[in-house]
Amino acid sequence: MSILQAVRRRWLRARLADPAYGFLFDPWPEDEVVSLDLETTGLDIRRDEIVALAAIRLRGNRILLSERFEAVVRPAVMPPPAAIKVHRLRHQDISTGPGMQDLLPDLLRFIGSRPLLGYYIDFDAGMLDRYVRDRLRTSLPNRRIEVSRLYHDRKYGGAPPGTVLDLRFATILRDLGIPNLGLHDAGTDALMAAMMYLQLRDLQRRGVRLRRGPRSGMGEIPTGA
Repeated sequence: MSILQAVRRRWLRARLADPAYGFLFDPWPEDEVVSLDLETTGLDIRRDEIVALAAIRLRGNRILLSERFEAVVRPAVMPPPAAIKVHRLRHQDISTGPGMQDLLPDLLRFIGSRPLLGYYIDFDAGMLDRYVRDRLRTSLPNRRIEVSRLYHDRKYGGAPPGTVLDLRFATILRDLGIPNLGLHDAGTDALMAAMMYLQLRDLQRRGVRLRRGPRSGMGEIPTGA
């Protein structure tokens, strides 16, 4: 942890409104992370709301499917038709669910101080942060791990200027040989992001990069080749 990160954590902890949540600032369990995915009413972090969420723990090289947190969430404002077409959660599917503030204590205990990983995790963590700030007057201190950044490093690190980048979720799945379990479902998206993370971390440890160009996704090349 850098000095800047340590200072930020101390500042966030000083703002914590409820000391019962001090566990968020504890040292995280070694080699454990949480894959997080949210479905929302839109893409505006300040105004839109969460309608479904999933969090899955990973320990070492294992995805702990028996240790997951999933819920459909009742928003204050129902999603517009455009959002329903994406996540396929209708008003009747979410109208009887618990509110986000009702779910938040159990979700935070499940996550604890573990790093959060995901695909564009800043959006998901930012959405969650809005509810956390309302309750605790502080933000989540959890480190964030972006799987598209790990993929970029393995495929496009050192690429010449002008290289066209393709960081789409479906492209990452294809290049890593991970089956598409169906997009825009919080549970399957969190699971696929976890699978991406484990494969990309393994490539990083072995010093292997993904191929670019026409042979993309068909093999690996050693770092520096």
